[in-house]
Amino acid sequence: MRPCLLVLTIGLLQQEWVGTHGYRPGQALMLWKRLYGNNIWAHSSEDLEGLNKDFKNMLSEHAEFKAVSLKDIVTASDGTKKILFTLEDGLVVETVVIPCPSGRTTVCVSSQVGCAMNCQFCYTGRQAIIFIKMGLRRNLTAAEIVEQAVFARRLLTSEVGSITNVVFMGMGEPLQNIENVLQAADIMVDEQGLQFSPRKVTVSTSGLVPQLKRFLRESNCALAVSLNATTDEVRNWIMPINRKYNLGLLLGTLREELSSKHKFKVLFEYVMLAGVNDSIDDAERLIHLVQDIPCKINLITFNPHSGSQFKPTRDEKMIEFRNILAKAGCTVLLRPSRGDDQMAACGQLGKPGELGAPLLRVPAQFQAALEVSV
Repeated sequence: MRPCLLVLTIGLLQQEWVGTHGYRPGQALMLWKRLYGNNIWAHSSEDLEGLNKDFKNMLSEHAEFKAVSLKDIVTASDGTKKILFTLEDGLVVETVVIPCPSGRTTVCVSSQVGCAMNCQFCYTGRQAIIFIKMGLRRNLTAAEIVEQAVFARRLLTSEVGSITNVVFMGMGEPLQNIENVLQAADIMVDEQGLQFSPRKVTVSTSGLVPQLKRFLRESNCALAVSLNATTDEVRNWIMPINRKYNLGLLLGTLREELSSKHKFKVLFEYVMLAGVNDSIDDAERLIHLVQDIPCKINLITFNPHSGSQFKPTRDEKMIEFRNILAKAGCTVLLRPSRGDDQMAACGQLGKPGELGAPLLRVPAQFQAALEVSV
């Protein structure tokens, strides 16, 4: 199998594809800029204008320029676009491009094929019993992650505007694939690469504490933590990872690690589930939980999907919840659904009809809430 150039940093390009083949170091920088910069985003040797002919022939013979192939693009009524990519082994991953009226356009990239976390409110996490019996299908390579952003720029910039932000919030748990995620993020923020500001590249996690520590120590990119509950009992149920890394350990780690990071704020994501985590008591507990942690809080509307047992919190109750947090001094935003009519919204990615991961036992005090309509 020929290696993909998109997995290489500028240093590796110079070492493995220039120095070892006897070409000038300048050829590596020119190649790098054609892969990532100057609005070229080379997809074949034909896009490498200005490079040495023999060098281009060597690349054509020994390297790949792309790691994914476009399968389909579907567009939601709000302009959100879901891109389906086929990988070399035939597996499919999904990427979402979200334009905003403010002029900001975000690409949401996947880091794994499927997800092993089994979060009860997430369609991706509950897909396909094979993930539970055999483990995760596989991690994406750094090249497969990077090309999602490159492809989005190449395909959609003229239609939705410049891609301004990248979020690792697609399929998978990014920190379970930390080696490739760190490498991909480095390429995205490289000044000679995709040139995103580290503050505009956000990596999300369900709370893998050891990998979270490593990420905060090795990367300057932004961090989002999917919190979604204010007690261990509820989080153990809706996010099984909490049974290994509970709220006290997770939030204590954040306090400790962020104490040495200047002007760094973690983004807490909180999917609001009717009758489960949206009470006034939850709001007051959340204020206490995030105390002394530099943070912002996103309150996220739950996006229903087939097989789901949850319902979204009413808008007026979300506003009340938001106001309680804001009054206590929290920086808090309501995040509206985008792309939900095409299964492109938060928690909706994945192939329809393959739900198989088990629903976990519902704590007794929430059973009635899940049985009534809101």
